[in-house]
Amino acid sequence: MQLPASTPTSESIITLLLENDILGTDETINADSNLFTLGLDSLALMQLLLHLEIRFAVTIPTANLISSHFSTPSRLADWLCQLQAVSDH
Repeated sequence: MQLPASTPTSESIITLLLENDILGTDETINADSNLFTLGLDSLALMQLLLHLEIRFAVTIPTANLISSHFSTPSRLADWLCQLQAVSDH
């Protein structure tokens, strides 16, 4: 039995980043922090994608890997909510 997917929020994205040390930074991360400035590179992005798909029960198509979706925790949460809404239909 699969648990229902949690709803992505800025806070849940930040928690995921910190729990898994994806950015490898000691800087404070908030909803509008630029993730690329904080260390989101191609390797960190692949780690992030894996954790996002598991935590939020979404499949992220490679065609949707647009840097603007990953610019801040807030933008990422909004985009993941859209992906969840599409997959629920």
